[in-house]
Amino acid sequence: MAPLTPERLVFELRAAGDPAIAPDGRWVAFVLAEARPGQRRSTSNIWLVDTASGQLRQLTRAPARDALPRFAPDSRTLAFVSDRSGEPALYLLPLDGGEPRELLRRKRPIVDLAWSPDGSKLVFVSPWAPDDDPARPAEAPPPVRVTRRIDYKQDNRGYLGDLRHHVFVVDVATGEERRLTSLLQDHNFPRWAPDGRSLAVQVANRNGMCSQLAVVDAESGSATIIGPELGNVGTWAWSPDGGRIVYTGDTEQTWQADVWLWERTTGAVRRVTHDLPVLPDAGFPTVQAPSMPVWLDDRRVLFHAIRAGASGHYVIDVETAELTAERTFQGLAAGFATDASARWVVQSFTSFERTGDLLLCDRWTGDQRFLTDLNGALLRETPPARWERFEVERDGLAIEAWLLVPPDFDPSLRYPLVLDVHGGPNGYYGWAFNAWQQLLATNGFLVLYANPRGSSSYGREFTLKVLRDWGGEDYRDLMAVLDRVLERPYVDPARIGIWGYSYGGYMTAWAISQSDRFAAAVCGAPCFDLESMYGTSDIGHHFGEIQWGGPPWVAREWYQAHSPATFAHRTRTPTLIIHGEADERCPIGQGEQMFVTLLKAGCEVEFARYPDGSHLFLRVGYPDHRCDAYRRLLDWFHCHLGGPQPAGAAGE
Repeated sequence: MAPLTPERLVFELRAAGDPAIAPDGRWVAFVLAEARPGQRRSTSNIWLVDTASGQLRQLTRAPARDALPRFAPDSRTLAFVSDRSGEPALYLLPLDGGEPRELLRRKRPIVDLAWSPDGSKLVFVSPWAPDDDPARPAEAPPPVRVTRRIDYKQDNRGYLGDLRHHVFVVDVATGEERRLTSLLQDHNFPRWAPDGRSLAVQVANRNGMCSQLAVVDAESGSATIIGPELGNVGTWAWSPDGGRIVYTGDTEQTWQADVWLWERTTGAVRRVTHDLPVLPDAGFPTVQAPSMPVWLDDRRVLFHAIRAGASGHYVIDVETAELTAERTFQGLAAGFATDASARWVVQSFTSFERTGDLLLCDRWTGDQRFLTDLNGALLRETPPARWERFEVERDGLAIEAWLLVPPDFDPSLRYPLVLDVHGGPNGYYGWAFNAWQQLLATNGFLVLYANPRGSSSYGREFTLKVLRDWGGEDYRDLMAVLDRVLERPYVDPARIGIWGYSYGGYMTAWAISQSDRFAAAVCGAPCFDLESMYGTSDIGHHFGEIQWGGPPWVAREWYQAHSPATFAHRTRTPTLIIHGEADERCPIGQGEQMFVTLLKAGCEVEFARYPDGSHLFLRVGYPDHRCDAYRRLLDWFHCHLGGPQPAGAAGE
């Protein structure tokens, strides 16, 4: 039984991204990316699948990045974005035959796209600044960067200054474009009102940590702002008559949204729910768009949300706040596209058994089926891990956990185990195919992961329990889960590893400074010295004040007591640190400080740095770098933990 390899995960595993369904329900368009060794980036093309027959058809074949497929209201034309000309451009493709027509070309990327209700215009989002000069000669020295704003940079985008995402409208017939927005903030995901006279747009503040909703006039650009500046808006949708907007968010940053309703005639905002038990899917900044809700009639709204690490389709009555689970999955989905009748829902879906495929759900009959089988052959040749879910009770809380075992698991053997800690801290793990977990599990390791207090998708109270307690009860939750699994005879307690990225890197650095129980560690982009991270991270100045109890000059004792940097000199666990050099979220200096501290303390430590790598380089970085990181993760644990051994031969 062949194990998965880093090369197969990066260069062969495929995923259908950004699905869009035609208003008439006949077609689904999606993006399929392809990575090749030696290339600096992946390429992507647009495919079409017939929802009735399942027949696949490749629409674009350029050696470029084709993205953002969007059907016209009449379902006859597909708009998309491509850099095939060497610059970002917007194209229109007739679906009954013919070549794509270039509508406009820009110097800056186009990051979102939507048709007007009558099909005469397209709205798109692209970076703009008052003093922007994207055509500056390459031989000219870079300009001096001077700023007076605290959000002058952002991870995965770099230095911004005043460069922000703005909303533009283009006439489909003439190609004439004009900018609608003027606030020097990011404007994201514009959605047309049913009458086409205005748009609802997210306005991001504090580097996306906070956001409001703006209702923008499609002609004048004048805007009405909804919600407080330090609140959050994640998803939204116009009512069928255009008189209301339902949105999910909060009046402060809690990482758990509620449902709200804005009335256009009065400007009043009404809170519909007060403790929504599910987490509406608001996407992930710069890499995944939110799953926008859909009105079913004048009071019921359909939306995609996560509960306890699993996706589901839910319906909320905005008058009574009654919540109904229409469909739940043992898996996680991304994207949320419906046809004009709201009968069909299509999403990209992943579970323990399959990943990256399009799932089509029929709301009228309750049926569901996959439209693609992109990785079936690969996963039959290299089967994924087997899994088990369990819970550990602590302090009256149920801590949900999963254990992955090799596909050829033999309980008579003793296995090394790796504890994998998710990021956030308000992220979550769940019922999904995770590349590095599958890499470890199919190569002979047990992989344990859990959602300790502070994880999202369990309600607001559970999510907020980690605030000002990093390395406290969250750490003890994880150790309790580990202790429970160590009771099993096939787990070798002398060969336990730990790995995590971002906040998971924090917890890895913290755990190995508090305990010698781990025989090896891999620490990815750690939050190591919280005081320096406050001023160098793109979000530290806002995120840190919420999570860590204030700025360092107010909460210095807390920062010192909860920073791995304070205790790292005690570490004896062999540690590999991996870090992107262009990381603006957990800057490379965090990894550098950890490396120097461990090295000076006499600990075995290795530091792998990835040029140009953002905080998200394991998802969107150079393919060769992603492959290298997976290989180093696997090799480090192989070297220090070994593989399955007969009972009595390991850790005895």
